[in-house]
Amino acid sequence: MGKALAETFPAARRVFDEADRALGERLSRLCFEGPEDQLRLTANTQPALLTVSIAAFEVLKERGIVPEYVAGHSLGEYSALVAAGSLQFADAVRLVRQRGRYMQEAVPPGVGAMAALLKLPEGKLEEVLAEAAQGETVSAANFNSPDQVVIAGHAAAVNRAVALAKAAGARRAVLLPVSAPFHCALMRPAQERLKADLDAAPFADLVCPLVNNWQAREIHTGTEAREGLYRQVPSPVRWVETIRLLAVRGVTRFVEVGAGSVLTGLLKNIDPALAGMAAGTPSDMDKLNA
Repeated sequence: MGKALAETFPAARRVFDEADRALGERLSRLCFEGPEDQLRLTANTQPALLTVSIAAFEVLKERGIVPEYVAGHSLGEYSALVAAGSLQFADAVRLVRQRGRYMQEAVPPGVGAMAALLKLPEGKLEEVLAEAAQGETVSAANFNSPDQVVIAGHAAAVNRAVALAKAAGARRAVLLPVSAPFHCALMRPAQERLKADLDAAPFADLVCPLVNNWQAREIHTGTEAREGLYRQVPSPVRWVETIRLLAVRGVTRFVEVGAGSVLTGLLKNIDPALAGMAAGTPSDMDKLNA
């Protein structure tokens, strides 16, 4: 992950080197060589994804491609704040290392789960969640597109919700291979542990606006940025509203910076009129310049 970027672009290599220094370990080696089981641990996945995103962003910046607005899905909000000049990269990579640890430790293995509900008929979500809870936690975690909602909570409640969603007419309802139930009330212990780290980190005002996760609202100040990162931990990611607000603001071209192209796919489902493209590999960079 990110290896081709680092080998092709000195600006990207410098970001990986900075991550290694900030964490006091060879995160770059883990990204480039694995092992995959270690890379999949949340405490490693989060700084790795952030580093790849900022490595790609630095390459874009060298080529004169800079954002007028930024947004990031969950962890991606940290990358977006680095791109907007609110967070220094070294501070961000240390924060997300702690965020990953706190999230992993908030819920014992096997206790929580997440699932994706695809094309659940309109108006059925709250009914499904209420019936599935039975005294446990299960709630919407990501509003990814009009056709895709991710839920999270206690494993038994999530499994009940999967069965109920299928019965209610969902096209698919599938458990996700995740290490913890993110963006639900079970993450409150992680949220409280993260608060001290966020309070200790310097946040500057943004050089371009960000639309945040927990409110889907445009923000401009460092104070708002810090609060947003705190509030997002147990709150759902309001991605559909985020994209629609950006479209209202006149944004028509979206560049997904970092590993993968999941958000570009979601973009088409939210509004087919919006153009999205990935920027995470050397070949992606060539296409952007074309």
